[in-house]
Amino acid sequence: MTTFPLLAVLLPFLAAFAGLLLSRWPHQRPAAAIHPPRPATIHPPPHGSGSDTAPQTAATDGQRANARAAWLAILPTAASAVLAAWLAWDPGFAFLAGTTTAPQPTGQTYGTVTTGAIPISLTLQADPLSSLLGVLVTLVALAVQVYSVGYLKDDPRYPSYSAFISLFTSAMLLVVYAGDLLVLYVGWEIMGLCSYLLIGHWWEDRGNSRAAVKAFLVTRLGDVGFLFGIFVLGQAAGSFRIADVLAKVPEMSTATTVTATMLLLAGVAGKSAQVPLHTWLPDAMAGPTPISALIHAATMVAAGIFIVARLFDVFREAPPTMDVLAVVAALGMLGAALAALAQDDLKRVLAYSTVSQLAYMAGGLAAGSDTSAIFHLLTHGAFKALLFLCAGAVIHHVGSNLMTQMGGQRRELPITFVTMTIGFAALMGIPPASGFFSKDAILAAMDDALATGTLTDAAALLLYGCGLATVAVTGAYATRAWLRTFFGEARAVALPEPEPGTAHVVDVTEAPRTMLVPLILLAVPALLLGFAGELHVDLGVAAISVVLALLGAGVVYAFWRIDPIADPARLLGPLRAPCEQAFHVDQLYAALFVRPVLALARLVVRTDDVVVDGAVRGSGRSARGLAGVLRLAQNGNVQLYISGILAGVLLIAVGAVVFA
Repeated sequence: MTTFPLLAVLLPFLAAFAGLLLSRWPHQRPAAAIHPPRPATIHPPPHGSGSDTAPQTAATDGQRANARAAWLAILPTAASAVLAAWLAWDPGFAFLAGTTTAPQPTGQTYGTVTTGAIPISLTLQADPLSSLLGVLVTLVALAVQVYSVGYLKDDPRYPSYSAFISLFTSAMLLVVYAGDLLVLYVGWEIMGLCSYLLIGHWWEDRGNSRAAVKAFLVTRLGDVGFLFGIFVLGQAAGSFRIADVLAKVPEMSTATTVTATMLLLAGVAGKSAQVPLHTWLPDAMAGPTPISALIHAATMVAAGIFIVARLFDVFREAPPTMDVLAVVAALGMLGAALAALAQDDLKRVLAYSTVSQLAYMAGGLAAGSDTSAIFHLLTHGAFKALLFLCAGAVIHHVGSNLMTQMGGQRRELPITFVTMTIGFAALMGIPPASGFFSKDAILAAMDDALATGTLTDAAALLLYGCGLATVAVTGAYATRAWLRTFFGEARAVALPEPEPGTAHVVDVTEAPRTMLVPLILLAVPALLLGFAGELHVDLGVAAISVVLALLGAGVVYAFWRIDPIADPARLLGPLRAPCEQAFHVDQLYAALFVRPVLALARLVVRTDDVVVDGAVRGSGRSARGLAGVLRLAQNGNVQLYISGILAGVLLIAVGAVVFA
């Protein structure tokens, strides 16, 4: 079992390598086939046409390449999931139950890189925390890989897409199982690259490519602080091994722990899309819906919360950092929930929901309960992956992300309706869905923090108050999305020719089986995973939570019932416009940072063109002008030469007479 963490990381990595190099062998896709597939309603030309042979051959080769890529991606991911489940069987239950005598880590060191100062230990290990996250990552990645077979059935770039998902999975598993902070950082950065490649999968659309670049740059900004935080911890502990760092925490000064954790918090805010580096995540919805499910449920955004839980002993020794984390979480959870309530794009509703739910987890960590935060991370991974994949099935059927073009889908998509209802119930925290138990644990931790004083009074009060308010807003936006998608009159208009990056339009009542099976399987943990925890429910907090969620849902239902065609978001009144624009944070950043940087860049270009290049061009012009003057004297006229000599002699003679 000591090699299981290594095998779990290597299998998806080898799948990515094989998918990129072997899926198209020995056939090559024609270079012209760069656009996303056409809808299933387009009929092929009649048989017998001599011009059909080449397109049909190309299509056949493309289908074979996609089939090979699917098997190369799915089988290693499934094997990695089995290994992760084996590693997590005992440690996972010990962590969720809060057992103090947890099993010892399972792993191995594969060498040491000598750096001249602090060595880097190539260690992979599975402890109770990492074993749980390993299961989440592999199972969600497997569901996404299977789902993508139907969702991107005829996409000409499916082989590279599936390979990048495998690489994404391997990178996240490296983060989860790493026993050294710098080894962890390698996986952390590879995830950033994969997110850029997958968000921009449909790069023909400029909006998609811009969203990919934005995600890459914003997360890189946070990663600068994250890397320096690792350096501070490694220097203070004399080692980058996580076990050594945690063992040296009691010997570290408060200044060291605060500095290190504040720097680490920058990377956490970037990866987990927390205030103020949250703006990339809603725009990342430009990518294929399965990628949204993978990023939101099991990889990028989960990594930040995992890091705080992994180094929780360090964060506990830095009270100012915990207060900052509490304030960031409070603002993020309520602000993102209000933004979700005003969105018309179904995927953006779920995107802002992810920002809000991740803030819940950050709030649980700030309140001093890493167990409740990780418990909610697991349940959220299940129901948010389910919600995104269900949204993909709806979009696949309707041909649009906008809820104004949906409605009445419960009759046409009954399986999707049932599974997405389970996902929304878990998101709202309605018992017995899994989200009820994990959200109750976090709210109870916030309540305890208010009573015990682990945070400053202002931070604890703000955190708990925003947490309760967010429960009501979550019930409101989840109910709004549920009603507008599945109830009322159908308003879908099938798109005959989708633009690049637009979801496919199909003429069936339900999605393909490869898309439905992951929905059904994910619905089980979304509904029942809450029973895997300690099952300690604070009845007072739970009752308040359920009442608030039902209150928010009831208000939205009342507004919808009055006019099923109108958007219930009108209940926000004058707040609707700023909520729809996510409180204009992007515009604020554009005014404070983007436009000044662009102006500075234009100034630098102008200076380079006018001053630097101008000096070079001016020297050339000066040389040419001087040469022109000299050329006037060298014109081949002998009389002019003699006249010049006589004039010079005359000047010399006059000078000699005058100054003698």
